[in-house]
Amino acid sequence: METREEGCNVTFGVDKLVRRSPLQRNNSGLIENLLQKQLADYDEVIEKLFSEVYRLEDSPKVSDPQFEECAIQLWNWAVTKNVGSTLNKNQKAKVRHVACILLSCCEPDNPTEGILRKQILMASKTGRTWLDCKNSQMADHFLRLAVKSLETLYNILTSRGDGAADITSTKVDVEKDLLRILSFQAESAISQGNNHDAVVHMQRCKDMLLRLPKDTAYLSLLCYNFGIDTYSMRKFEDCVLWLSQSYDIGKMNVKYAPGPDFQAKVLRLLATVYFEWDCQRFQEKALNAVNLANKELPSASGLYLKIKILLRCQASDDHVRGGLGQMLESEVPLEVCLSTVKLLMSEDREVLAFEYLKHVCQSFETSPDLGSALVLNIELLLQRGKELLGKQKIEDIISGHYTGKQLTPKALTSLHVILWDKAAKHFEAKNYLEALQWYNYSLSFFKAGEMEPNLAKLQRNRASCFLQLKQMEKAKEAVKEAERCDPDNIFTQFSVYKIAVLENNVEKATEAVHAIGRLSRCPVAHEDKLLVTENAASNLLSLAAQMALENEQQETAMKALESLCEHSKDGAQVLTALRCLVRLVLSTLEKSSDETRNVGLDTLLPYLKLALRNLSHQSPLSVEQRTDEANWFRKIAWNSALQCEACPDRMRDFFVLSYQFSQLCPQDRTLLIGQKTCLLMAAAASLELCRKSPHSEQTEELTQALEYIQICWEVWKTLKASGSFPMDPTDTLLLLYEFEARAKLNDPKVETVLESVLELENVETKVLEIIAALSMEPPAHFPVLCKKALRVALSLHKKQPQADLDRCSKCVHSLIKLSLPSGVSEVEAHVLDEVWGYYEEALSIIAATKSDDFPESETLWLLTRAWNTGILLYSLAQYPEAEKWCGLAMSFVCHLGSMKESYETQMSGLYSEVLDRLDKAKTNFITEE
Repeated sequence: METREEGCNVTFGVDKLVRRSPLQRNNSGLIENLLQKQLADYDEVIEKLFSEVYRLEDSPKVSDPQFEECAIQLWNWAVTKNVGSTLNKNQKAKVRHVACILLSCCEPDNPTEGILRKQILMASKTGRTWLDCKNSQMADHFLRLAVKSLETLYNILTSRGDGAADITSTKVDVEKDLLRILSFQAESAISQGNNHDAVVHMQRCKDMLLRLPKDTAYLSLLCYNFGIDTYSMRKFEDCVLWLSQSYDIGKMNVKYAPGPDFQAKVLRLLATVYFEWDCQRFQEKALNAVNLANKELPSASGLYLKIKILLRCQASDDHVRGGLGQMLESEVPLEVCLSTVKLLMSEDREVLAFEYLKHVCQSFETSPDLGSALVLNIELLLQRGKELLGKQKIEDIISGHYTGKQLTPKALTSLHVILWDKAAKHFEAKNYLEALQWYNYSLSFFKAGEMEPNLAKLQRNRASCFLQLKQMEKAKEAVKEAERCDPDNIFTQFSVYKIAVLENNVEKATEAVHAIGRLSRCPVAHEDKLLVTENAASNLLSLAAQMALENEQQETAMKALESLCEHSKDGAQVLTALRCLVRLVLSTLEKSSDETRNVGLDTLLPYLKLALRNLSHQSPLSVEQRTDEANWFRKIAWNSALQCEACPDRMRDFFVLSYQFSQLCPQDRTLLIGQKTCLLMAAAASLELCRKSPHSEQTEELTQALEYIQICWEVWKTLKASGSFPMDPTDTLLLLYEFEARAKLNDPKVETVLESVLELENVETKVLEIIAALSMEPPAHFPVLCKKALRVALSLHKKQPQADLDRCSKCVHSLIKLSLPSGVSEVEAHVLDEVWGYYEEALSIIAATKSDDFPESETLWLLTRAWNTGILLYSLAQYPEAEKWCGLAMSFVCHLGSMKESYETQMSGLYSEVLDRLDKAKTNFITEE
C-alpha cells in the first residue's frame, strides 16, 4: 500500500567538494562512480556505500550544499533505475538508506521547510522500502526520523500567522503524511509481533480520520490485513481486535468505506475466528458476526458458515432449518447446497439432510446439474443401508437417461464410482449375484457397441461374477466384449486366460500368457482395487500359474511361471517362481523313464542358471534370505548332478552350478568340502567328455577342466589349512586330472605335475601306472615321462614285502616296449643297455614266479623281441651285440611251457645257423680289414 514512487527533480552539477573529511570524500567518490559509469553490476558499489554510511551517522553534521546535492542525485538515480527494474528491492532499500543518511548528515540546525519535506519524503520512502524487504527494525529508524521531521515541519507551519487558508491546506498534507507513516509503523510492529504498539499507532490514525475521511478504506483494509496476518499465526484474540477495528472503521464514513462486500468479508472472517477459537464460548458473537455479514451482503459462503456454526453449537433442528431456508431463498449455487447436505450428514443430522436435499432437488428441478443432487441422494441412501430405496432411485435415473434426462458427464462418473464400489463390496462378501446386479446398473448407461476402456473393465468384472456363478457362456460373452473394447490390456488377457484354463484349452491359455508378458512392458493402469502395484503384470502371471495348478494343468502353469521369470523385476518373486518350476520338474522326474528324465534335467538346467543370475545381482533380499535361497538351489543342483552318471556334460553343468550357488553362502568347512567335490567332479566330467570328443573339439574341454582344477586347488588349500585330512585322495586326484589335461594339451608343465606326484607321501604304484598310461594316450605322447613313472612304479613294487610279480611284469613289458629300437636309426648303445636291464628284470621276475604261473604268451613276447633285436644288430654288422641278444632270446626258451619243445628245436637250429653266419661274418670282416 505504498504511494506512487516520487523523486526529487533537483539537478546539480557534480563538482569537486571542498573541506570534506576523508570519509565524506570516499563516499563522494563512490557515488560519482555509481552515477557516472555504466556498470553491469551495481551490487559491489552499493555494498561499499552501505557499509561506509554507518560511520557517517555518528559523524558531526556538515553544512555542505554539494554534499546535500550528492544525496539528492543518488536518490534520483535510484528512482530512475527503479523504473526500469534494474535494482532489486534490497539494493533499492540500501541506496535510499545511504541517500537519506547523507542528507541528514548535512542538515542545518534550523532546517528550512524544503529540507524538511525532502527528509520526510526520503525517510518515509526508505522505511517503506525496508518494510517491503521484511526488515522492520531498519524500517523503524527511518519512520521515526520521518515522524520527527513531520513534527518539526508542523510546528513551523503553525507558528506562521499569515495565509491561514494555505497553512490549513499544508497542515492537512502533513497530517496525510503522518497518517501514512503511522500506518507503516503499525505494520512494522505487527511484523515484529508487537501488537500493543501497532494498536497505539492505529488509534492515532483512527483519530485522524475525522479530518482525513478519504483514508477510511485504506485503514479498514490495513486492519483487515493485520487480521489476516494474526489469523495465520493463530493469534485469535489479536485477530478479533483487528477485524473489529476494520469493521468499525468501515462504518465511520460510509461514503469512503470499502463497501458492503468488503464489510461482509470482514465479518465472515470474524465469525470464522470465533468459530475456530472456541465456538461454544463465543457462539453468540460468531452468530452475530455471520448474521451481520449476511445482512451486509448475503452470500453462499456466509450462509454456509452460519450452518456450520449452528451445527457446531448443537443448535436445534428448527434453528438449523431456518438457516437452510435462508440458503434456499438466497438461491445459492447447487454445489454449496450439496456441500451443506454432506455437512449435515457428517454432523448426524440425517433427517434434516434428506429433507433439505429434497427441497434442493425441487429447487433445481430444471437445472442441467440436477443429476449431481440425485447422485448424492443415492450415495447417502446407500451409506445408510437403504439399498432398496437407492436401487429405486438408480432405476429412475436409468429411465430418465433413455427419456432425455441424462446426467452430466461428471455426475455420471460419480454414479459409476458408487455402483462399482457397491458391487466390489458385494463381490468381496461373495454375494456374486448382488455384485452382478450393481455392475449391470452401470452397464445400462453404456451404448451398444461403445468403445470405452471403462466398459472393458466393467465387462471383466461382470465376467468374474459369471465365473463365480458357474455361468460359463455368459462369462465368455463378457470377456469377448472386453476384448472388443480393450484387447491390449493385461487384465483383459487375464480374463481370456481364466476362461481358457477352465475349458482346459492349453493353446489359448498359452497365447494369453504370452500376451500378458508382452503387455507387461507397457505401463499398467489400476484395475479397481486389484493389483495396483508396479508389478501388476507379474502378479497376474503368478495368479495365472496358481489357477492352472489348481486345475491340474501343469504345462500351462509352467508357461505362466516362465513368463513371470522373464518379465518380473522383483527378484524375490522370480526366485519363488523358479522354486515352483523346479519342484514341478522334479515331481515329473520321479515318475519318468531314463529317456524322459534326461529331458526333464535339460529343462531344469536353465531354471537353475536363472536363479543364479538373480541371486548374484544386487537384490532386496537380506543376507539370511539370500543364503537360504542359494542353499536350496545348491542342493537341487547337487542332487540333479548325481542323476547324470551316463551324461558327463549334464553332470558337469549341474556340479558347476552347485559350486557357484555355494559361493553365495557363508564359507564354512562343510561347504568347502562340497565345493571341492563339485569341482573335482566337474573336472572329471570335462576329461570324460574330452575322451569321447573328436580331436578338434578336445582343447576347449581340456582348458575348462584345467580351470576347475585350479579353482579346486585353491579350495583344497583353504580346507587343508583348517585341519588334517589323512585319508583324503584329493591331492592325488587333482594331480592325475591335471596331468591328463596338460599331457593332452601338450603343455610343458606336465613334467612339473609328474614331479609333484612323485613328491606325494606314500604315492601308490597304481597312480604311477595311470600316469604312464596317460603319458602315451593320444593325443598325448610323452615316452620319457611314461618310462620315468614306470620305473618308479617298478621300484615301489619291488620294495613291497611281497611283490606283485604280475604288475611288475606289466611294468617291465611296457618299459621294454617303449625302449626297444624300432628301426636302424634308433639303435644306440645306451638304449640297448637300458633295455638289457629291463630284460634282466624280466628274467628275475620269471625266475621268482612259480612254475606255470608266468604267462607263456608273455615269455614268448620277450623271446621274440630279444631275437628280433639280435637279428637287427646282425644286419648292422654289430656281431658281438647280435650274438648277445640272440643268446638272451635263447635263455627264455627254457621258461616256455607247452611250447618249449617245439621252440627249443626251432630256436636251437636257428641259433646254430645264426652262430655259423656270425663266425663267417666275423672271418670275412677280419679278412677285409
